[in-house]
Amino acid sequence: MPQSVRGVVAHKKGEPVSVETIIVPDPGPGEAVVQVQACGVCHTDLHYREGGINDEFPFLLGHEAAGIVEAVGEGVTDVAPGDFVILNWRAVDGTCRACRRGEPWYCFSTHNAAQKMTLESGQELSPALGIGAFVEKTLVHAGQCTKVDPAVKPEVAGLLGCGVMAGIGAAINTGGVGRGDSIAVIGCGGVGDAAIAGARLAGASTIIAIDMDDRKLEWAKGFGATHTINARERDVVEAVQELTDGNGANVVVDAVGRPETFKQAFYARDLAGTVVLVGVPTPDMTVDLPLIDVFGRGGSTKSSWYGDCLPSRDFPMLVDLHLQGRLPLEKFVSETIALDGVEAAFEKMHKGEVLRSVVLF
Repeated sequence: MPQSVRGVVAHKKGEPVSVETIIVPDPGPGEAVVQVQACGVCHTDLHYREGGINDEFPFLLGHEAAGIVEAVGEGVTDVAPGDFVILNWRAVDGTCRACRRGEPWYCFSTHNAAQKMTLESGQELSPALGIGAFVEKTLVHAGQCTKVDPAVKPEVAGLLGCGVMAGIGAAINTGGVGRGDSIAVIGCGGVGDAAIAGARLAGASTIIAIDMDDRKLEWAKGFGATHTINARERDVVEAVQELTDGNGANVVVDAVGRPETFKQAFYARDLAGTVVLVGVPTPDMTVDLPLIDVFGRGGSTKSSWYGDCLPSRDFPMLVDLHLQGRLPLEKFVSETIALDGVEAAFEKMHKGEVLRSVVLF
């Protein structure tokens, strides 16, 4: 029987969100209903509210979540009621051309729930990233549920569902950072700090944090940065080279996603080094680089989709590392808030006052 729950809805571009009654249908074949326990407030949710993703309003916001499976539909075998899960937006289909060539983290045909959650009026909602988790219960495809150790706190586990995974994966999966490597990370918000934490996990010896906010640079030290650069005060490329014997870093992660930061990343890497773009640019942005430099510097420039993660592989591993005390996920949680605090959390995030506000149910 369909359930009525409370959730956060964005009705129009740029307008404040509202808490409304959401109708959640029973799970159909391949679907699951999850009782959400915690959901992080991510920049992507703000992008949805601002119309930066698409114009399919109204949106049911929220996607960086963890909770308990309440019910599953026909044919679901990987999760069962009572399982503690992290929600993901890359439920691989296993049959697309990326999956067939053994690269499921690039899956080009990911799954979402077939049914729609609605408002009381019957108007269908567009769930953020196919999840919609600023809500007491949500309907997702069962493949979007990744079972992990229930010993982890929901408010930290959910962060692996998006921003933290994107950053850690950008460093380790996409950038291939390894023992003794040097890495520079441009932009020390949640994703950038996660890249720093990932580089530390991987054994990088020189971890350079770059931002224009001294407060964020201090936060970055807590995740493993060995050096910091304030981009308002120093030329980024020169400063990175000074810290790497004049060579540049083996890997540079652009966690901002602007033409100027991408150029900094491109020229701050060593010859044959790797540039990783994980910050999301807007459609109007372009970058102009001399083609001879692209050729002459060698190496690679990569974009990182969701940290090139495979949730079934990476989420349980990272939860285990956290429970062992090796991955300080709790440091990403700046505050926990109620469901009606999302709009205020957007403002704090926009001002750079928090790494993550987390809705705790």
